[in-house]
Amino acid sequence: MTINHKQQPPVKVVIALGGNALQDKSAPATSEAQLAIVRRTSEYLAEISIRGYEIAIAHGNGPQVGQIALASEVASDVVPVMPFDVCDAMSQGYIGYHLQQGLRYALNLRNKNIPVISIVTQVIVEKNDPAFQNPTKPIGSFYTKEEAEQLRLEKGYTMVEDSGRGYRRVVPSPIPRRIVEIDSVKRLWDSTIVITVGGGGIPVIEREDGVLEGVAAVIDKDFAAEKLAEDVDADIFLILTEVEKVSLNFGKPNETTIDHMSVAEAATYIQEGHFAPGSMLPKVQAAIKFVRANPTKRAIITSLYHAVDALDGNTGTQITFSA
Repeated sequence: MTINHKQQPPVKVVIALGGNALQDKSAPATSEAQLAIVRRTSEYLAEISIRGYEIAIAHGNGPQVGQIALASEVASDVVPVMPFDVCDAMSQGYIGYHLQQGLRYALNLRNKNIPVISIVTQVIVEKNDPAFQNPTKPIGSFYTKEEAEQLRLEKGYTMVEDSGRGYRRVVPSPIPRRIVEIDSVKRLWDSTIVITVGGGGIPVIEREDGVLEGVAAVIDKDFAAEKLAEDVDADIFLILTEVEKVSLNFGKPNETTIDHMSVAEAATYIQEGHFAPGSMLPKVQAAIKFVRANPTKRAIITSLYHAVDALDGNTGTQITFSA
């Protein structure tokens, strides 16, 4: 009797890296400090890869793009101010460069020689997206209430309080509609770890003549990563943030963590106001969107440090279609 040992295909995982995996809030916001924390982050990403998962990586850029834009404005008496979409591209390039360095090194230490590349990625948004009239995406540094008011008066920025941590500038955050370079990502998938839609991708609109034109916005990286996960037919959408599990009543005496939630349960929790805009809310919304589009697959929200255990189903908040 012949036994057919059919090899199972590798599990495809799209990883959305939160800002805490890229920048230490307790350290100066320098390139050197970012590279140091990215190297630590890469140790955990490498562990996922050597376990046989095929991965692509998306990342945020809120602090970095804000710093680049501010630096450009401060130097405006010497050099022209960079358009905001160019600031997006610059942040995408230098974060991707750091991730490439860190991950290649971590993989080499584990005797896994696999290419790691970053793709400068454009993402099409609609020019009439309501987000352009209602900025919500926090970027850059945190400020006191007084500093925020001064920036509002001097620069015309929209400033909001951000989850009890201080005030930040907010910019439009339109919904991603199409990843321009997705065909290249798919071609590279089987042989390369791709870092793509960095910072949510460079937001562009497509004119009637087919020309792409950059716009001043920051696409939420969780929504862009979700779009990527759908496009590459990922098995798991892994959202890495600062906490091990999603919580109800976060920060309150009756706070409780969630091990598992169905799409319907997650939608109910959103309606009840459990998740903060600009923080956990877009992560849960992106997870719901992925699972609704792929009912046999799952999304996970957890911390970088628990990522491997969460993929094994031992921790994190697991989001599936049904209970």
